[in-house]
Amino acid sequence: MSSRALAVSLDVSAIPTRAAGAGQYALALAGALDARDDVAVTLVARRSDRKRWLDRAPGSSVVGWAPGPRPLRLAWEQVGLPWRLRGAGVDLHHGLHYTMPERTRLPVVVTVHDCTYFDHPEWHEPAKARFFRRAIEVAAERAGAVVCVSEATAERFVELCRPRAPVVVAPHGIDHYRFSPSEPAEGSDAAHLTRLGLDPGRPMVVFVGTLEPRKGVASLLEAFDQVAERFGDAQLVLVGQRGWGERDLLAASGHRERVVVTGYVPDEAIPALLRSAAVVAYPSLDEGFGLPAFEALACGAPVVTTSGTPMGDALGDAALLVAPGDAAALAEALLSVLGGDPEQAERRRRGLDRVAPLTWDKSASRHVDAYRIAAGR
Repeated sequence: MSSRALAVSLDVSAIPTRAAGAGQYALALAGALDARDDVAVTLVARRSDRKRWLDRAPGSSVVGWAPGPRPLRLAWEQVGLPWRLRGAGVDLHHGLHYTMPERTRLPVVVTVHDCTYFDHPEWHEPAKARFFRRAIEVAAERAGAVVCVSEATAERFVELCRPRAPVVVAPHGIDHYRFSPSEPAEGSDAAHLTRLGLDPGRPMVVFVGTLEPRKGVASLLEAFDQVAERFGDAQLVLVGQRGWGERDLLAASGHRERVVVTGYVPDEAIPALLRSAAVVAYPSLDEGFGLPAFEALACGAPVVTTSGTPMGDALGDAALLVAPGDAAALAEALLSVLGGDPEQAERRRRGLDRVAPLTWDKSASRHVDAYRIAAGR
């Protein structure tokens, strides 16, 4: 370990056992930082969750300080964590999910994933929207540096909150070993599909993400009704946990018998689903980054996603883009791919080129830039 290594604590206590979205970011970042010799990492986990993080980052220190229940954990972050950090021998602290201990003398870095709590509070539980709006405002006022996951998020955060500290853009990475057009030698994509009750021989429209209002699942279900009329054997596969506001997810579907809601699936099954998809639909209304769309392209899958979002801005002509919430345009794009769009081979090539530079090592380097800014190094 270099003598100039920064000692950094990462708060991973909010990451559920079944990690998705920001949870996957935390897992990947912890692993990438663990492999570096310019940072010494302490992972602050829940008391019951140390083993998972020891497995993920074996070279890091893992402390099981945080309580499990969310209300207790959030209160502990403000009261107990600053006291713990005083004796932890770290140079700075990183809050990975909007929040930070407000009364600590340590420099703090905070990750802001998106600004939908301001722009679209109706997409979130009301209490959660209020809580995270305040947390983001506190980060803008008190953090030593703020990490945003895309240029779009950074621009909106600066516009809304006028942060005092520098903002560092650190795009997510892709695990190119897992997310690849080729099946791994040790596994079978068809076997993964069979275990999920899916028929590998049928064309699949695949969505990966938490099933919540901002992901555009309602538009996707409406679009699939048109797809199902044209392609009698097609199935829509919704992969992910149900989130707030989607309790009656299938109520409006005219082809419920051909919609498969898998729930949470193991991480190793996601690349198999993406490689096997006839088309991956990611019609999110707004995102901070939109990693599933990028991972789908890394697997060589055709992707339909939304314009005016970080996905649309970054992927451009490597994907088919439709306006957020436009079910008719989404159906037209899906039908184009399923019908054998002659441009798809060229889009696939562009997609693989577009996502190749995205790695978690590069993302970790940008995070270390933020750490050095906050620590004055």
